[in-house]
Amino acid sequence: MTAHSLEWIGCLLGLVGALALASNTKASRYGWWAFLGANIAMIGFAVTINADGLLLQQVGFMGTTLLGLYRARLLPTRRRIKLKSENQ
Repeated sequence: MTAHSLEWIGCLLGLVGALALASNTKASRYGWWAFLGANIAMIGFAVTINADGLLLQQVGFMGTTLLGLYRARLLPTRRRIKLKSENQ
């Protein structure tokens, strides 16, 4: 994938994620997945163009995205996995 493609994929996914979270609907929490895709694309872009500052920023943003996914209960945890297996 080219740097240009990664840049635009990251841009568009970031905008989709921001719009989803700002809409404040039931589906808003899924904007975190768009942010994760944007983070991955922009990390690839930063590595490709050798932009260390952008790389560090995106790694930091990925941390906040993972926190958002966790708080929105979109990431599995040991407790949720255990409860799910007990209910089956």
